[in-house]
Amino acid sequence: MSQIADILLIGGALGLAFYCYVLSRRLTRFTDLERGVGGAVAVLSGQVDDLMRALDRATEAASGSNATLGDLTERAETVARNLELQLAALHDIEARSPAPDAAPASPPPPAPTPSFGGARLHPAPPADAREPEPEPEPEAPAAAVVSMPPTQSFFAHRRAGQVT
Repeated sequence: MSQIADILLIGGALGLAFYCYVLSRRLTRFTDLERGVGGAVAVLSGQVDDLMRALDRATEAASGSNATLGDLTERAETVARNLELQLAALHDIEARSPAPDAAPASPPPPAPTPSFGGARLHPAPPADAREPEPEPEPEAPAAAVVSMPPTQSFFAHRRAGQVT
């Protein structure tokens, strides 16, 4: 009986040794860095590092673009305000302009002729040759004058439900 138990014990040990050998081979293939999951993990780890670097560069570029766009927006708002003021001043000047019958006291001085190295590019017009003044347009009757609505900035937005 003890010999039978010894034979069964030796058989079990050999079966267990074979199972461990097969398991070892499978684990070696599984964790192989070129073909197995270990290789896939190594490749994915490298790709994650590359993506993190690309994301950092994109974040830096976006923050730089954000700052530039902010500066340009402020500048555009300032220019829009200046244009609104100039338009308002132009409307004021048109409202206060003298009658078209009143001619200016003296004609404007002629513009200087550009020159290069002492040689004139264009000949100077003769002193007695003057461009004819355009005839003034007839003034529109007062009833035809349409009042302009107050100007609103291009960047000012009206939202639904807000009363301005």
